[in-house]
Amino acid sequence: MEKWAVITGASSGIGEEFARQLAAQGYDLCLTGRRADRLEAVAAEARSQHGVRAEVVAADLGTDAGMRQVETWISSHAPIEMLVNNAGFGIRSLFVDSGPDPVVEMIAVHNIAPVRLIWAALPGMKQAGHGTIINVSSPAAYASLPGNGGYAGTKSFLNAFSESLARELEGTGIRVQVLLPGFTYSDFHKRPAYQDVDLYRSIPKFMWQTSEYVARTSLKALKRGGLYCTPGLLYKLLVLGGRLGFARLARGSILSRFGRDKK
Repeated sequence: MEKWAVITGASSGIGEEFARQLAAQGYDLCLTGRRADRLEAVAAEARSQHGVRAEVVAADLGTDAGMRQVETWISSHAPIEMLVNNAGFGIRSLFVDSGPDPVVEMIAVHNIAPVRLIWAALPGMKQAGHGTIINVSSPAAYASLPGNGGYAGTKSFLNAFSESLARELEGTGIRVQVLLPGFTYSDFHKRPAYQDVDLYRSIPKFMWQTSEYVARTSLKALKRGGLYCTPGLLYKLLVLGGRLGFARLARGSILSRFGRDKK
């Protein structure tokens, strides 16, 4: 029986780790992202180590064409069992300096793409009577600091949309999870926007998590149920504080430094 998991941003970091762990659980994989060579390497590993099928869809989810590529794959393989909306990136500049283009692209990747891919997956999941949607958000959704407005805003939308979707899907057998990982060792902070700062040295080691830990925590949480999954006690406390409106108190903390170091 087919059991497909579609993972966006699967070429490295949390997405790559989801691919490894889901392949070990017997899932067939559709891996999407912009770096075809990296995706092929992850797919080859899944095939050789776990004997699952693994297909690659190289697509830029910041573009309409890229979204349609993945939508088409999902529709043609319905029903899929799991959709992991993990693709994302960060911006290290103030909005007044960078202009709208980076934020608009971020909205496309973080918000529009998940909405469209979820819509493509839902008919098959509803007909099958089961399925799982994991939307990778961030504790930053509760910390709208200078230079962080676009990122925090897109993650806030993802949280609110997921909450509403989960309520709409009650009784259908389809689960929704919002994953809130903190600072995670991955290629996320190796991109050009972060080349002039060594975050691994400037941010305390205790604040970092591994991709393996984040993905494992997420998949374990699915068995317990619940909408939100926040790996690590520190980030659970930070998210709780954010929800209670304490985000402004964090301006002198590492989150504030992270948001305004391009001033």
